[in-house]
Amino acid sequence: MVDRKTFTKQAKMLKALAHESRLMIVDSLSRRECSVGELRDMLDCDLSTVSKHLALLRAHGIVDDRREGTTVFYRLLTPCVCNFFICATQVLKERAR
Repeated sequence: MVDRKTFTKQAKMLKALAHESRLMIVDSLSRRECSVGELRDMLDCDLSTVSKHLALLRAHGIVDDRREGTTVFYRLLTPCVCNFFICATQVLKERAR
């Protein structure tokens, strides 16, 4: 049986994903590594907002970054998080019935 502490940690990680922009970032990174600028363009928001989303995802072990000169690239550190998208889509389909 999973203890309460583990559920608390899981809830915090899920809260890190619980934003449309962060879900879009994770989805994009599931296909390929992206620069901060590419993610900014995709989300159509300012760089500081994208950086805050990425910092939260990084703090929860979902993404990682690397520098190449002055450009910062992000990659999905835990691809299994994409399984959540499959599950969430299934829940939405079930609710639509």
